[in-house]
Amino acid sequence: MLLYVLQSEGSSPGRRGFNMAVAADGSFIGTIGGGIMEYKLVEKAKAMLANGASETLLMWQHHDKKSSEQSGMICSGSQLNAFIPLTIYQLPIIEAITNSERDGTKQIIQLSPEGISILHEINTTPLPLLQYQSATDWFYQELVNDQPVIHIIGGGHVGLALSEMMHFLGFYVIIYDDRTDLTTLNDNQFANEKRLVNYATIGELFTNRPNDYVALMTVGYRTDKVVLQQLLDKDFFYLGLMGSQNKIKTLFLELEVEGYSSASLNRVFTPIGVNIYSKTTREIAVSIAAEIIREKNKGLPTGRR
Repeated sequence: MLLYVLQSEGSSPGRRGFNMAVAADGSFIGTIGGGIMEYKLVEKAKAMLANGASETLLMWQHHDKKSSEQSGMICSGSQLNAFIPLTIYQLPIIEAITNSERDGTKQIIQLSPEGISILHEINTTPLPLLQYQSATDWFYQELVNDQPVIHIIGGGHVGLALSEMMHFLGFYVIIYDDRTDLTTLNDNQFANEKRLVNYATIGELFTNRPNDYVALMTVGYRTDKVVLQQLLDKDFFYLGLMGSQNKIKTLFLELEVEGYSSASLNRVFTPIGVNIYSKTTREIAVSIAAEIIREKNKGLPTGRR
């Protein structure tokens, strides 16, 4: 049984797109939010499998004590969950989805009362998309293998630690450096791509990438400046620069004298990362990852203010 969160509101622990698969023996993979709610819905999925359920089911879960569809949680908000039976007949679809994740191609999946399918026509509507008329008239579409991309410029100790962190957070990691035989770059098993570059011309490798993240952390002040000068006119979702406040102040003053606008400099997240008084390379990586996650998710309905 495939359990899928089609919609979420407020402080719901299960966000739209969360999903899990439950087998008849009770084993499962994934999550739809955890806690007592997930436990109950897993038990329901097991019961549906035992009874040979063949039709999809929608179930709202409200995280309060007022609704008749209580989840057992009191965090407020709600989520709409779909139960979708998977049989041997869906195996080709599942294989196509897993193959797309393996080779990096993108697929649009559709969930509906008929089950799960793959859309082959071009869809220009922003995804994910839920169209709901009733429990028997709805569909949900989502782009599979839509990994966010982070470019880490600087393959030193922090670059290695950040690669590890972002890899486990589901990012496609590309790391750059201009040093040959760099141990931390050679030992980096977490980056999807490792690129040896000339920092003087690195800007030629980048077009506008409005959905991508960039973390700039080269070996020193000079190379940071060389790279930053080439990236300031590019469009990124996030551009962060590592360094002390004194270094950054000096660098930005130089760039302003050289004609770079305050508006372009103000787009840079610097000093990079959430201030958690980090000292070690992995602590610094945690602080950077936290800032990136905050920016990535800030438009989502969290229920927090």
